[in-house]
Amino acid sequence: MQEPDSQDTYFAPFDTQISTFIEQHRSMLAARLDGLTEEEARRRLVPSKTTLLGLVKHAAFVERVWFGEAVTGASRAELGIPNTPDESFGLQESDTIESVLADYALAVGQSRQAVTGMDGDTVLPGNRRGPLPLRWVQQHMLRELAQHCGHADILRELVLAARSRTQE
Repeated sequence: MQEPDSQDTYFAPFDTQISTFIEQHRSMLAARLDGLTEEEARRRLVPSKTTLLGLVKHAAFVERVWFGEAVTGASRAELGIPNTPDESFGLQESDTIESVLADYALAVGQSRQAVTGMDGDTVLPGNRRGPLPLRWVQQHMLRELAQHCGHADILRELVLAARSRTQE
């Protein structure tokens, strides 16, 4: 994957730039689980359901909402996803780092496939707000991913700090 700060990307068309940034943030979020134990990935450090594993699970939900529901018009029930974002953070006993990352990779692959051949001006009919251009959806997705990467960075830092304290 090409880094977004390369000269080629500086002057690339918007569709190339936004896709590059989305891909970078997808990778960064998934990488926040690297080297963690299952317990560390599930550890709740804030009052909400937000955990590192839950963030990646939620990101799969977000992919399916914005590139599944919005592109196809399929309902969340048809897509097999929760009705609300809050529900998407919930972890099942069967959720593992491996299973959540695999589902996230599947969701990302489905997202890429869903928009193949489209450009930012393509109007997507299936969003609850009504028709939206792909460009808006891409920008929203980048915002979501950037926000969750920030959350994940902080949670990971806390998890690793706790690990350091127990190893001293």
